[in-house]
This record gives sequence, C-alpha cells and structure tokens, in this order.
Amino acid sequence: MQFSDIIGQQEVKEQLKDLLNHNRLSHALLFIGKEGSGALSLALAFAQYVVCEKVNGKNTAAVAGPSLFADETPPLRQERGQGGEADSCGACPACQKAQQLVHPDIHFSYPTVTKKTGEKPIATDFITEWREFVKLNPYGNLFDWIEMIKEKDNSQGKITARECDEIIKKLSLKSFESGYKVLVMWLPEELDKEGNKLLKIIEEPPPNTLFILVTENEELVLPTIVSRCQLIKIPALETKEIEEALISCNKTETSIASQVASVSEGNYREALQLVQHAEEDWQFLLREWLNATLKTGPVAQTKWVEEISRLGREKQKQFLRYFNHLLEQAILLRATGNAPGAFGTERDFAERLNKIAGIEQQQAIIEELDRASYYIERNANGKMLFHALTIKLYHIIQDKIVFLMD
Repeated sequence: MQFSDIIGQQEVKEQLKDLLNHNRLSHALLFIGKEGSGALSLALAFAQYVVCEKVNGKNTAAVAGPSLFADETPPLRQERGQGGEADSCGACPACQKAQQLVHPDIHFSYPTVTKKTGEKPIATDFITEWREFVKLNPYGNLFDWIEMIKEKDNSQGKITARECDEIIKKLSLKSFESGYKVLVMWLPEELDKEGNKLLKIIEEPPPNTLFILVTENEELVLPTIVSRCQLIKIPALETKEIEEALISCNKTETSIASQVASVSEGNYREALQLVQHAEEDWQFLLREWLNATLKTGPVAQTKWVEEISRLGREKQKQFLRYFNHLLEQAILLRATGNAPGAFGTERDFAERLNKIAGIEQQQAIIEELDRASYYIERNANGKMLFHALTIKLYHIIQDKIVFLMD
C-alpha cells in the first residue's frame, strides 16, 4: 500500500516521511486514530516506504545498512538511497511484496479467535484471511475482522501470550531482504497483561527493527507500552475528503455521497456502511420510536423494540448515529439558525426536535446514544438495550410531552 492510496491525512504522511528522511524515527511508533481514519492503512503504507528499494536502497540485508533511527549514529542520506521521495515506488520487488503482504521482513500481529478448545492461536494461523481483509476492507474495524474469521457467535478477538512469544522469536532473527524488520500490530488494546512480555524487546529492540502499533483507543493500551512509543496522532477525516473518496473510489452518486459524508463524522468505514444501506429510512424509524416513546405508549414501544432488535448490530449503530446527527443539526439550528448538514426533510425534523427538547436535554440524549453504541459494539442484548434506552429517552424529555411529528 502506498501513501497515495490513502484518503487525506496529508499532514501525517509528511510527518512520517520527515521522521524517516531526517533520522528522527523512534524504534516504536503508536498510531492513534479512531475507526475509519485510515490508521491501519497509514501503517501499511509506511512499512512499505521503509522497505522500498528506491527510498532506502537495495539489498541492504547483505551488509550492515545505515540506521533509520534517532538513537543511532545518523548516516548520510545518500548511503541509504536517493532520499526525500514522496512515496514508495510501488514497482521494486520489495514494494510488490509489501503490497501483497508477503514481504518477509514485514510482520503482522492482530487479534485472533480460538476455534478449538485449548487452542492458542497466533496471527500467522490467519494470514490468508488477513491479506484478504486488508485488500477488501482496509478501513474495517475489529467487528469486521472477527466476523470474517470466527466460527462461534460469541467469539472475541484477542492477541495471545503465545503470539507475543512468536513476535519476540521473529524479530530476534536477522532480516531477509530489506535490512529492516517491521512489525505492524493492529489493535494493541487487545493485548491485556500479555503485552508485558513485549516490553523488553520494544525498549531494547534488535538493530534496525521498527514497531508500528495501531490503536483506536489509546486509553486501553497498556501504559507501559504507550510510554515506550513515539505517538503519531491521526485525526478524523474531513467531510469533504470522505465525500470525494466516495465519489471517486466507491462510485457513489454525488447527492448520496454529500449526505453520507456529513453524517459519518470523519469515519470512512461508517460512510461505506451508510452508502450500502442508503435505502434504509432511518427518519421513519426514528419518528416511530419518538411517537411510541412520547405518545402511543408501551405496546407501541414493545413493537418498535422488536423491530429494531431484528436489524442487527451494524444497522442499530447506524440508526443511533443518524439520530445523533439530527440532534447535532438541531443544536446548530438553535444556535446559529442554520443546519448545514441537514438534507431534504432533515431540517424540518431538526426543527421539530427543538420543539420537544431543549439543548441540555439534547446533549443528554446524545450521551445516552453514544453509550448505547458502545454497548452494541460489545454484544449487548438488543432488546434489553433499546427497552432501557426508550425509558431513558422518555424521562429526559418528559417535561415536553407534546410531540409534533405526525
């Protein structure tokens, strides 16, 4: 994967290239980016940039090549290659292998699932699926990955202690071709205490070894690992960047791309999901929920909860995100008189939301919706969750019971 394949993130791309080109690179990088920001894609592109023969020279495995890193003697740039390239060449043997995820000096670690009782899986057990996943879904999340490899409905992804042992073993060997060894670990927050096994090799790595850890939640990564890494913050994508990517890469109609981009909140994965289910009438479903909650009573509420529970986790999350989007537009409309992200009948819906809930109530609802999305991601029971959410919604806005959504 090359930098040119990645949506936006121009500042991060330049930062990474500067770190390498000016020998200011740490042995361990922690990429911190929310779902859909392209953090994994950036890690893969940077790994390819490191091994590219045009960027860092050819066949350096045969001799002690110059260092990439800030804590070692800085070499003359021309000893390593031409230097300053805007991207990996994409054509040399090293790039071709990196693009196919088969380069012998680029190793991968990621959450795995147990398929048989007593089994202790490692990443290489799933390498074929991993290559397919990255090819088809480079902006995918843990849910997408586990759905691809699981055999049981309750499978939970984890990076095992045995996997940590395998990492230490692999990185202790000499490089095969490039002169540099790279480990790309996706979602180190799934390490738990097993990650302590890696502390020594991260702090005192073998020569010319680079760790690239990619997290969606820095707070869940072991502090002892975070403290040993150079942090690379990856922001959410801009709305315009997502819109342009949907049009050019996904061949989405301009009107749909514009609407979806404004709702996706910088998450390209979410944008693709929304496009896939663009025919879903979330507004109708939301109107039914609010009417059942505030107007028609328990029987209608139970019926609605049954309906939403049949949609599955991904659609449930999209529905909650859509409600959040309308609430945010309602707040903007109240504060500025304008709702730039509201399309079609959404502005009218936002105006009606302002009639049934004040700004403090709307903010409270947004917090509850975010919390519900978090629990859905962690396999919460849909019926129980939406029953509880319905009760909370009623109590938040019960003092404005008049509902004008007919």
